[in-house]
Amino acid sequence: MSDFRIEKDSMGDVNVPKDALYGAQTQRAHDNFPISGIRFSREFIQALGYVKKSAALANSKLGTIDAKIGDAIAAAAQEIIDGKHDKEFVIDIFQTGSGTSSNMNSNEVIARRANELSANELGIHPNDHVNFGQSSNDVVPTAIRISAVLAAKNNLIPALKHLQETFLAKGKEYADVVKTGRTHLMDAMPVTIEQEFGGYARQIELGIQRVEAALERMIELPQGGTAVGTGINTHPEFGSTFASNVTELTGVDFKEAVNHFEAQATVDAPVELSGQLKTIAVSLMKIGNDLRWMNSGPNGGLGEIQLAALQPGSSIMPGKVNPVIEESLTMVCAQVIGNDTTVTVGGQAGNFELNVMLPVVAHNLLQSIEILGNASRNLADRSVSKLTVRKDVIADMVGRNPILVTTLNPIIGYDLAAKIAKKAFAESRPLKEVAKEMTDLSDEELESALDPMKMTKGGFTE
Repeated sequence: MSDFRIEKDSMGDVNVPKDALYGAQTQRAHDNFPISGIRFSREFIQALGYVKKSAALANSKLGTIDAKIGDAIAAAAQEIIDGKHDKEFVIDIFQTGSGTSSNMNSNEVIARRANELSANELGIHPNDHVNFGQSSNDVVPTAIRISAVLAAKNNLIPALKHLQETFLAKGKEYADVVKTGRTHLMDAMPVTIEQEFGGYARQIELGIQRVEAALERMIELPQGGTAVGTGINTHPEFGSTFASNVTELTGVDFKEAVNHFEAQATVDAPVELSGQLKTIAVSLMKIGNDLRWMNSGPNGGLGEIQLAALQPGSSIMPGKVNPVIEESLTMVCAQVIGNDTTVTVGGQAGNFELNVMLPVVAHNLLQSIEILGNASRNLADRSVSKLTVRKDVIADMVGRNPILVTTLNPIIGYDLAAKIAKKAFAESRPLKEVAKEMTDLSDEELESALDPMKMTKGGFTE
């Protein structure tokens, strides 16, 4: 028996694997784009399911397709939403720029499955029924927005909040520890662990706010504009009814696009969101590298903190343990920054009424959301929550920090303070000891003026 069946489309006969749910147009696209082997993610496939179910329900309600056909399509689309047929989505992301191939992939799979569910009594057609009142030109931009919004709300934002809270908790745990602050990688005035980690937490909090602000534009759905934004071949109320259906299915307040020409001709909203993801990646890169520096050593570096030992760090050096979670994080950040460049270039590829890099925009945007969320949660759970502060090492470094002399400036003047700092550094002696020799300040005065904890509170020390 043959492993194939013959399917027909407007261009003729095509051999399709006999058990595949997809049809001729999907097979042609699969054959035409043997590029990367990269397929659309679960989130995007799920979003296509939401689009097709919401469209079928809207068309049934508006009377543009038979209710029984609409119900069968909706049932089949729900299986796509639930992830039952992901293996049927076989087309490379490097395909036609509108994503027509992937739209037809969903149309064919849903049509065949809907016919099976209705005992092949309704004659459901991929274009005439599943794609009724739709175009790839509004389906794919809509799926991009739905998938990105859901991924951000369900994965990224909760992960970032978890990381923010983990930094705040760890900072509070070591609120009494004063460490040497650093500017230009050089010793500077002291800060507390709580202050430093609080800064990281604020970076992440602002990242969350940036994403949430970008989502305000992402919830506008292009669906209803069909081919060029005019809404040709669809009901005038389709767009608003569709958006209401998506809202009911997902629990997220989606809306019909204010202007379908803008929503279909551009991917400005996804470009904006990608830019905010890049900003978060820049923040996390800084945080990851700070933790690596603080952990460096344990004897030849700063050695201020000790990260959890998770795996051997070397195939040749026994006992070596590396900051692997932070290294993983920084690679994720590099990937997200690169993804944003791709999305940015993709966003420039709009010509008149359509962007023609939709698939690659979708892939890179969704990958950035996914890996940023996963890496943030991983950093919180496997690194920040488990790290310990080496109080003895920190205390010794703070005591030998010549920059503490800064608080003596108002008392003895900048020039004498500079001489004390240089002498303390040159002789590798505690600053307080040298200051006692070179000034007539009492022990009590020096103790008060050079109290590192007081210095972390700003103002003048006395």
